Amino acid sequence: MSTSSVYKSTEGKNSILTVYDSLLEKWPIPIEKRNLKTRHGDTFVIAGGDTSLPPLILLHGSSSNSAIWIGDIAEYTKNYRVYCVDLPGEPEKSADIRPDLTTSAYSDWMNDVLNKLEIDKASFVGISLGGWLALKYAIVYPEKIDKMALLCPTGIGPQKASFILFALPLKLLGKWGEVQAIKMVMGTKEISDETIEYSRLIAENYTPFKGTVPVFSDEELQHLTMPILLITGSKDVLINSPKTVARAKKAFPHVQIILLPEAGHGLIDQRERIIKFLRKN
Repeated sequence: MSTSSVYKSTEGKNSILTVYDSLLEKWPIPIEKRNLKTRHGDTFVIAGGDTSLPPLILLHGSSSNSAIWIGDIAEYTKNYRVYCVDLPGEPEKSADIRPDLTTSAYSDWMNDVLNKLEIDKASFVGISLGGWLALKYAIVYPEKIDKMALLCPTGIGPQKASFILFALPLKLLGKWGEVQAIKMVMGTKEISDETIEYSRLIAENYTPFKGTVPVFSDEELQHLTMPILLITGSKDVLINSPKTVARAKKAFPHVQIILLPEAGHGLIDQRERIIKFLRKN
């Protein structure tokens, strides 16, 4: 685990968290905020929904936080007790040091979280790095996964280095260039000004993971027999969607795949597809 903070300054961290707190005040349902002690530091969890309902774990992506689920939480909590978990080392309220992706750190951490929440088995929804984490945990603890919905996950197909080379010159063009890079990643036709400004704030004050996310081996993936939904976009600039889909079909004969022809990496508003998958027997 890295021992240095992922934030560029204390002031920058506070700026990011101030906006995060303001977003949490806008959630459409009553939520419970919890801080859990794990072997990899404190972990912030947002919980909502009736405690008698089956558990659903939501995992955000890199350079993001659980605020991305603000538009989905009300629908998910109609059928599930939902836990939005802040990943360590990301711009949010969990420990601000990043575990090593090449070790068992993330699966150990996720298991600590479930144990603290007293959850024996849950369904998972993960986007990007959150999808990778769901896969990592499922490989090590398959008995604790009911179903998995993976949105543009890393770890199945290769990442694209080409976008990094293209985005760096854009950042040199100031605010305009930064906004264009954000829009390229999101890949959606309309992005709110609030989302763009928060993304810029994070980019200015947070040091993202710049390496390559480990790709799982065929042997690791072929052990996964739980129901899996894979949603990805043809215009994703961060992962190779065609190769991700092809490898998923080979590794998971039981997988349900949805390839969205006009979508990029920022897959939002997928809750109807995910809920339909989760509720299917």
